[in-house]
Amino acid sequence: MDERGFFSEVFNQEVMSSIGIELAWVQDNHSLSTQSGVVRGLHFQTQPKAQAKLLRVVRGAIFDVVVDLRKQSSTYGQHVSVELSADNWQQILVPIGCAHGFCTISTHTEVIYKVSNGYSPDHEGGLLWHDPALGIDWPISPGDALVSPRDTLWPRFNEFNSPF
Repeated sequence: MDERGFFSEVFNQEVMSSIGIELAWVQDNHSLSTQSGVVRGLHFQTQPKAQAKLLRVVRGAIFDVVVDLRKQSSTYGQHVSVELSADNWQQILVPIGCAHGFCTISTHTEVIYKVSNGYSPDHEGGLLWHDPALGIDWPISPGDALVSPRDTLWPRFNEFNSPF
């Protein structure tokens, strides 16, 4: 960065391949949440339309969560969380077989993400974002979160039969 601004290489297939990640990105999505406390997720898509995602925040900040839904995985049912922001420049890769969601922790937050498959309503699924069984320490209580009606209806983890 200098007085003119900055240049950033945000994706490089050769670098991804060198660390064993071979994904073909088919679509870029851009999400704007104008308020802090917006929760989106926990979402996934099933085969044959399952998606990997590569996310970054270009404005504002989010608390980002990935839950492993792969039955044969040693981390099945566990989650990772990280703060992604325009200031910290971090990205996260969400593998196929994982649910993903985030909560905005600043106003006017913009998230850009690549997906390895297009959106398919016939293959979408989710988990209740605030299910205590997941052990996620969200930065907002369920009563204060701004959530779509759809995201309040997903099953809890113990009611869920993973397709992965």
